[in-house]
Amino acid sequence: MTTPLEIKNDYQPFVKWVGGKRGLLSQIIPLLPKSFNNYFEPFVGGGALFFELYKIGLLKNKKVFLFDINAELINAYNVVKKYPNQLINELEIFKKNHSKEFYYEVRSWDRENDFLQRSEIQRASRFIYLNKTCFNGLYRVNKSNQNNVPIGSYKNPNICDYEVILNASHALKNVNILNVSYKEVLKYTSRNDLIYFDPPYYPLTQTASFTSYSEFDFLEKEQIQLYEIFKSLSEKGCNVLHSNSDTEFIKDLYKDFEIKEIFANRFINSKGSERGKISEVIVRNENVYNF
Repeated sequence: MTTPLEIKNDYQPFVKWVGGKRGLLSQIIPLLPKSFNNYFEPFVGGGALFFELYKIGLLKNKKVFLFDINAELINAYNVVKKYPNQLINELEIFKKNHSKEFYYEVRSWDRENDFLQRSEIQRASRFIYLNKTCFNGLYRVNKSNQNNVPIGSYKNPNICDYEVILNASHALKNVNILNVSYKEVLKYTSRNDLIYFDPPYYPLTQTASFTSYSEFDFLEKEQIQLYEIFKSLSEKGCNVLHSNSDTEFIKDLYKDFEIKEIFANRFINSKGSERGKISEVIVRNENVYNF
């Protein structure tokens, strides 16, 4: 198939992501430092802040590092970066074959022993296809790291958005994309770099956890480990921001740093009546910011 060249100035995530920050960018960007060196997102997810900063020119001539422990997500980022046209061609095939039966057939690929022998492009296409057609764009796996999200009820899902893919490929051209733990950020950062942590949120209640974006949990112990990394980066002279749930646990953990309340729309609840505005927090080490 024939696709146009990159359509610039509309950079945005190529996947939906639970907890994605597109709706919060106007509240987050004013909290960033006026100047910084390199940029890091150690829990990249959909990468909404990265794409926005790229669009408005704040990443020009800077090194950018995007990390995530989710291997299928990082594979999709690398394929979008390197092979956007081949990806689009493959997604057109997925779009043509989309049905309930096809969805569950594709979802079952990771139950097969040869799943990792499939091509990078096939795996990326599967990842994006499932993301665009599953319930609420949720990415969730079981303890065997197998996708277990049911199909969503969409009349015409946007499975192959070639403009978004081509623009994302353009934005990612010189970006370092790594399938590593957020803890690796300590190895790469220097003074005055900007790091934005957007981890799986600490649950508001014992039954409200959507943290299984990989086969690893991210609960109290992991949140404390992240706090230690945050503190180490602050002591190193980095500019650090961290998004999380507005809970006493998180606010007490980060009590030595500046905590700002922001408001997000809740979309993940299965009951429409229980969706709406919910408070979240942004933590930052304001003592090293250049205000």
